Amino acid sequence: MTDEARILAAVRAIPAGQVSSYGDVARRAGLPGRARLAARVLSHNSDPLLPWHRVLRADGRIALPEGSRGYREQSQRLRAEGVQVTRGRVSMPSREQLLDAQIWGPAPANGKRR
Repeated sequence: MTDEARILAAVRAIPAGQVSSYGDVARRAGLPGRARLAARVLSHNSDPLLPWHRVLRADGRIALPEGSRGYREQSQRLRAEGVQVTRGRVSMPSREQLLDAQIWGPAPANGKRR
């Protein structure tokens, strides 16, 4: 499998309503440290069904220029999946939060566990 195919498979595996960073996509594709490659592959994507909109910068910001057609489309697609986008930014879960969710399930609405 090519690096590009591995990156695209990692993007397809991101569930609706969740986001990932370019670096996490690269890591999941077996290409740690290749976040820029993940961004490049997505920038050349022509598959309309690829959930490219679920991939953000590591700080949770949309990587496209603010106000551009792509920026507006990404914001709209994320919001349609229930993701809160505020001024082009999504709150990214920490690695600890992701691990807790895998072990214990999603956090309760109040954010506190017993």
